[in-house]
This record gives sequence, structure tokens and C-alpha cells, in this order.
Amino acid sequence: MLRFAPSPTDDMHIGNLRVALFNYICSRQREEPLLIRIEDTDKERNIPGKEEEIFAILALFGIEYQEQQFQSNNLRFHRAMALQLLQDKKAFNCFCTPETLEAKREASKEGKIAYHYDGACENLYAEEVIDNPLPFTIRLKKPDHSITVTDIIKGESVFASDEIDSFVLLNTDKSPTYNFACAVDDMLADVSLIIRSEDHLSDTPKQIAIHEALGYTKKVEYAHLPLIIGDDTISVKWLLEEGYLPDAITNYLILIENKTPIEIFDLKEAIKWFDLHTLSKDPAHFDIDKLKFINREHLSGLDPKELSRYVGFADEEIGNLAKLFLEEASTLKELRAKIGAIFAPKIVPDEYKEGFDVLRDLTRKAPHFDDYESYKAYLMEHSGLKEENLLKPLRLLLSGAEHGPEMNDLYTHIKNFIKEVAK
Repeated sequence: MLRFAPSPTDDMHIGNLRVALFNYICSRQREEPLLIRIEDTDKERNIPGKEEEIFAILALFGIEYQEQQFQSNNLRFHRAMALQLLQDKKAFNCFCTPETLEAKREASKEGKIAYHYDGACENLYAEEVIDNPLPFTIRLKKPDHSITVTDIIKGESVFASDEIDSFVLLNTDKSPTYNFACAVDDMLADVSLIIRSEDHLSDTPKQIAIHEALGYTKKVEYAHLPLIIGDDTISVKWLLEEGYLPDAITNYLILIENKTPIEIFDLKEAIKWFDLHTLSKDPAHFDIDKLKFINREHLSGLDPKELSRYVGFADEEIGNLAKLFLEEASTLKELRAKIGAIFAPKIVPDEYKEGFDVLRDLTRKAPHFDDYESYKAYLMEHSGLKEENLLKPLRLLLSGAEHGPEMNDLYTHIKNFIKEVAK
């Protein structure tokens, strides 16, 4: 089992999506099921409806999964495991108030020493626990040995027991902390490989310590992905709204800081050759220009009729027309603006207004011409305009812009819509 575990507390960003893609690819390669676990235990930060958005994005990117789960539904297991640890004397009740703990942290800070929980409540007598009316947390006893995390990407990292410390498992309201809920849920799901962002690397020894305390001996593999530097929190929703194709975003997120046999590919192709071992240990730098290039390549490869639907039509010629603009447009948003300008009422500078009006009126009355040269010759003959005075207003009439593709190519794809263009 592999798992992707997003929180419904914010828009999904590209770092999250990269983790989801890599989990999906590896689940397919290993022929193991994929679990989507919505980590919704932080009730105050949860955003209503955000989980539906997460599932919709996964579907849009072709990420299939076999199970889905809400972490809050596992609360009874979290509490049962905490009770077991108490009974086994591998955890203890802690009555230290937040104010007391903060004062100790400040004292450590002033003394320029690293703060560690001082074990104040670890060895309380049973009567001191039973008779204590104060709220309490449950802490795991600090492991008596260092913990080594073996990571597919990062290699080995050794964490001393002081770095792990006696951390909290259950809060005073008996809700689980992130590390405890995560460790228990992964154990219950029998997860074999955990792929996540490297900012969770410091969580891993704590989760291993929980597994050890619970007597869970399964060897779990880990792969902590280097962060995306720059715009790592850029939302997937924003990229889609800007007109980047899911296939292009997928291509880019798999490509960066990775050794791939080809530069332009789709998810199905990546499943055949993707290897976590080829990923760089270095952070990836988000490069919007590279993403634009990849998006342009994927737009170019679309079937013309499919591309036409993306820009608001359902005609092969409009799709071919859109492809003419790919040298100057990189996204669907930009393409829609280019195609929209062709069919929209034109805004014409005063210097071209007179010639423009003449050409527009002639175009409305003109017979159909199959080629641009015949159409242009007709306009020159009936307008009285010389070619040097005709081309600018004609380009404005046909494209709504002063610059763009060759007029011959432009006309080839709009000739069947010429009356609408000249409205």
C-alpha cells in the first residue's frame, strides 16, 4: 500500500501534486493499491469543500486510487493505541501547562541551549496521576537509542534520542498530534513505501519511534522529495486557470531535477521508466518559462478539434488556427485571448479607421474566396487602396491585432468564418 495524505486546509499546491503523482506512479509500478487519506483532524483549519476539490484535481490528473479515508474516522484507533502505550509504560501522562513549557523554552533560549522536555511528569507516582485534576497530554517516552532513517533519495540520516525527545501523542482534548495519527494510520493501512516532501524528514524518526513502541516491525521504505524552491506553494488551481494543461504540469513536475529518457511525455509513458533513484537530492527550482515551453509542446500535440474545444469552439479549423499562435502564446488563456480577438468587435487606431471600415464593408459583401491572394486582390480592386495602405487595416480586421501569423496562413483557417470575423 502507498498513500497520499493531503490536508483540506488550503489549495493543493504543486509540491503536493508532485507527491501525489510519484505515489501514483510507484503504486502502479509496484502493483500495490494507493490510499488517499484526507488528514482532517485539525478541525479549526479545515476548509469546507476542500476535500472534494482535492479529489477533483486527482481525477483531472489521472491519479487513480483504490481506497479513500478521512483521518478523523480513525480517532478511536488513535486513542486505543495511546492507551496501549500507557499500559505498556512506553508513554506517560503530562500535566505541564503551556505556560510552564513556554517558560522552560525561553530559559533554554536565554541559556543558548537546545530545548528538550525535561521529563518532569515521566516518573509520577500512580496516585499523582489519578488524583491530578489538571488537563493532561500523553507523551511518548524518549527512545533510549538513536534512530536511523534510510531514504531512497536522501540516503541515511541518524537522529539522536534527544532530537526525538518525549513528544506529545494526544493533546489535552484527546485529539492526536500529526505524528501520532500519521504513524498509527500508516500502520493500520500496512503502508510499505512513504513518498512525501523532505520537510517531513524530521517527522520520520518520531513516527518510527511510535512504530517501535507499538511493536510494529514492518520495514517501511521512505523517499523524501527535495522541495521546489521559488514558487513551491503556487496552487494547482491557479495553473489550471491560467491555461496550463494537466499533462504539461505532470510532465514538468516529473522532469525537474530528474533524469528522464525524453523531455516531453505523458503520465502513462512515465510509468514505464520512472525511478525514484534518479531524482536529484538538490532542491528543484520552479521555472515558469520551462513550464510554458512544455505546455506549448503539449498544446501543439493536441488533436485540432480537441484544442478548439479548449478555446471555446468545436471546429477543427479553429484548432488549427489556435496552433498558428503557439509561437507567441504558451497557455490556453493566451490562446483564448488570441482567438477571442479575431471574433470580437475590433478596436482600431484612428490612422487605420477609414481603410478598416472600407475593408470590413467589402468583406461582408464579398463572395467566398478559397485562397488569401484572391481575397486580397478583390479588396484591392474594389477599395482603391494600395497594398501598403491595405495590409495594416486588413490585419486588424482579420486578427484584431497589429502583429501575428502570416496573413495567408491566418486566412486559410478563418475563410469559412469570414463574415463573422468582419461583423
